[in-house]
Amino acid sequence: MANLYDTLGVKKGASADEIKKAYRKLARQYHPDRNPGDASAEERFKEVQTAYDVLSDDEKRKQYDRFGSTNGRPGPGPAGGPGGFNFDFGGNVGDLGDLFGGIFNRGSASSARGRGPQPQRGSDLEVTVNLSFGDSLKGIETKIPVEVTAACRECNGSGAQPGTSPVICPECNGRGMISESQGLFALSQPCPRCRGNGTVIEKPCARCHGTGRERRTKRYTVKIPAGVKDGTRIRLKGKGEPGYGGGPAGDLFVVTRVEPSKLYERRGADLVVEVPITYAEAALGATVEVPTPDGPVSLKVPAGSESGKLLRIKGRGAPKLNGGGKGDVLARVRVSVPKKLSKAEKKALEELQKVSKENPREELFS
Repeated sequence: MANLYDTLGVKKGASADEIKKAYRKLARQYHPDRNPGDASAEERFKEVQTAYDVLSDDEKRKQYDRFGSTNGRPGPGPAGGPGGFNFDFGGNVGDLGDLFGGIFNRGSASSARGRGPQPQRGSDLEVTVNLSFGDSLKGIETKIPVEVTAACRECNGSGAQPGTSPVICPECNGRGMISESQGLFALSQPCPRCRGNGTVIEKPCARCHGTGRERRTKRYTVKIPAGVKDGTRIRLKGKGEPGYGGGPAGDLFVVTRVEPSKLYERRGADLVVEVPITYAEAALGATVEVPTPDGPVSLKVPAGSESGKLLRIKGRGAPKLNGGGKGDVLARVRVSVPKKLSKAEKKALEELQKVSKENPREELFS
């Protein structure tokens, strides 16, 4: 048998992290699921697993480095000469199960030991709901369609044709593992026939093709709270994809898409609205009506107000999602300059210009 360090492609003094990294790389490369029907790849996979089982265990590695075996008797390893290569350990399938459970969705160490797939949480789902600006402020209750994976209605999730059932795997006799003798030790690995499940489906369901699942559209009623913004995420726990092996379902996230308002600009819970006023109102002051989501409100514009000035109307803005009432309406004053003047207006402005002592450009030359 080849030197175990050479099998993993590492030096004798390699660290545990280097050994694990090399093992994972080679195990992915030669795993039977990626090389179906390739006997040489399968044999290489077994050699890689065997090498890792020894070199990842500190005690076995020390024995191997000293004697070329793990039982204290010389073997064909680094310190031994020709002779039998003896091991007294069982395959370390736990690390292998953890590795390929993530790569091939075949469960973790528990499935590798023949106890069936480990429970896995279902995936989260995300859907969007389009809202008008008005609906986003008052909140609504609506039904949303969600496409999820559910148990097949034909076979009730068994994956087997109606009238039949999955049977015990004849390859591993339901253990989910097969062992292959390698001299004085046996290497265990997930059964290639049932993929570690312990059962096989001889007559797959025609509807789900043996998967036991199908895509189905469900409708959920969701309450959109008052005050949501564009991009608000609402979580519905347990309404996502169902779990595997008895695992919990994922969550459903509803994302709101709010149509922009033609009247308001949103700043958190505050709403900004532009309020045009005349030159005379800006100069003399006035009381004007300002629209709010709850109806018009009278607002006093101070004399001498300039364009861009913000006047606050408290408690008339958008509801706050975390409670605490509402935001404010901010009225942005815009002084409207007439493009056409009547004779009377023109005369009045000319008279004003004559008597006005204000020079707004004076500061430019100070």
